[in-house]
Amino acid sequence: GQTPVFPRILGHEAGGIVESVGEGVTELVPGDHVLPVFTGECKDCAHCKSEESNLCDLLRINVDRGVMIGDGQSRFTINGKPIFRFVGTSTFSEYTVIHVGSLAKINSEAPLDKVCVLSCGISTGLGATLNVAKPKKGSTVAIFGLGAVGLAAMEGARMAGASRIIGVDLNPAKYEQAKKFGCTDFVNPKDHTKPVQEVLVEM
Repeated sequence: GQTPVFPRILGHEAGGIVESVGEGVTELVPGDHVLPVFTGECKDCAHCKSEESNLCDLLRINVDRGVMIGDGQSRFTINGKPIFRFVGTSTFSEYTVIHVGSLAKINSEAPLDKVCVLSCGISTGLGATLNVAKPKKGSTVAIFGLGAVGLAAMEGARMAGASRIIGVDLNPAKYEQAKKFGCTDFVNPKDHTKPVQEVLVEM
């Protein structure tokens, strides 16, 4: 961030169970299973009502804000001093406090240790491909970085019908896993003396 505050509890991807709800919260009840979403939705602003954007005026990602939106205070302390929040979620803790607009209710039968990656990695990669890049059927797509987000982007390219999906990563061991997500070609920039974009153009 531009002006990060410390100390703070990091973390933005998780799955959890609602312990309690604040005054006025009607969308969730204790016991509900949820995923935190660091780009939340107030459901009232122009962005939330638009089909073209979800960059909520109130709950859009803000890496510098370390407090709750409602009262400007943190919910974490140590020895009486505040520990600041991170992107409205602070999931590297056993308990956290999250604005209701930054939580998505999920089926209670979904295993939290598996679906937690839906709160960022999968939704970010898949959404970037299907909703932003929108590759045409039969197109060639290159994905840089084959971690959770990259593999989800690759799955999106496969779903969109890309005929050639090139995975670019410094770790050649990732190619085998990437094949399961539609990777047809793999490029390790370390294997070439020229810039990787030139390698891709020549493919």
